[in-house]
Amino acid sequence: MSNPYQQLFSVPGARLFVAAGFVGRMSMSMIGIGIVLMVSTVTGSYGIAGAVSAVCALAFAAGSPMVGRLADRFGQDRVLPPLVLANAASMTALVLCAQWHAPAWVFFPAAAAAGATSPSLGAMVRARWSHLLTGSGGSLHTAFAFESVADELIFVTGPMIVTLLATQVHPAGGVAAAGLFTVVGALTLATQRRTQPPPRPREAGQARSAITSPALMVLCGVYLLMGSVFGAIDVSAIAFAQEQGHRGLAGALLACYALGSAIGGLWYGARRWRAPLDRRFRLSLALLVIGLIPITLIHQLWIMMPVIFVCGLAISPTLIAGFGLVERLVPARQLTEGLTWVSTFIGIGVAVGASAAGRLVDAYGSAGAFLFPLCAGIAAVVVGLLGASQFGKHEFSS
Repeated sequence: MSNPYQQLFSVPGARLFVAAGFVGRMSMSMIGIGIVLMVSTVTGSYGIAGAVSAVCALAFAAGSPMVGRLADRFGQDRVLPPLVLANAASMTALVLCAQWHAPAWVFFPAAAAAGATSPSLGAMVRARWSHLLTGSGGSLHTAFAFESVADELIFVTGPMIVTLLATQVHPAGGVAAAGLFTVVGALTLATQRRTQPPPRPREAGQARSAITSPALMVLCGVYLLMGSVFGAIDVSAIAFAQEQGHRGLAGALLACYALGSAIGGLWYGARRWRAPLDRRFRLSLALLVIGLIPITLIHQLWIMMPVIFVCGLAISPTLIAGFGLVERLVPARQLTEGLTWVSTFIGIGVAVGASAAGRLVDAYGSAGAFLFPLCAGIAAVVVGLLGASQFGKHEFSS
């Protein structure tokens, strides 16, 4: 590991909370696929399974900013234990629905409860880094780079684990494992009190929510469109591999995309940058969009793999710079909530992009579907450029 990352993990307690966060976040890449595999086996309908998975995702999107706000006000160690117990109960209810072959409608409230009680551990871990590395110069962007690479690893390994468990062990095995990862990771993180940001009770005159910040609204708009890019790429790539007669290589194609992002993130995090953070954000966002152009022109799988790898190189640098902007644009007392908001908008965008790309695949094939992420990326650049003035108007030192 390069020197900046070695310095990062010399911070007392860093290894423990990073490991706990990684374990707990595994579930975010498992629960959606796990629900689809489980519910489709029980009901025989992918339509119902997809709807149940969507309800879980939307409930998470609605609930996670509130959880982040509570963590800022009362501390992660007080918020996580009761939240995780509620999540474990909800996950258990989901598994029992499958075990007892419950009517299809019963899955929906159980999935909503599971989503609403899922902690946004990625935001909490990043908030810890921000607290520990305040005033450390470039170390914080190295920490955010590491976390982005960890997310990529999670989204490569998680789906493989949940698919293996659901198909080879038990239809509910993937959901059960996701719940277990959440419990172990979140409770372990809650015990690491010395690395968590101190509780910051709401002050008189303070905005009720971080989302009222115009600068954060701009970032959330960009992240919503970026999420649409990611969701559409996933669906379009699977359709492309199937059209090429190699559906089994769809996972390898998406792994190339994730690997490009991981390598780009490691490179970005190891450097010390002089350019202003908002300029780096806009530049990496523009490079991300430029990288989307070639994939709309490729018609052979063996060419698409290296091309989509290059396309992925700018993903993590864009996300890292964006999270860095949140750390500067949101008061420290609302940081966890602010980080949660941008993660939530990415998730909503993924759902929108996947749905839109699916319809385009049905109508025009993968060639038509690949145009959607390009259009969403262009829109993200436009929003970022139009809202750039807000980044300088609203900045907090910590």
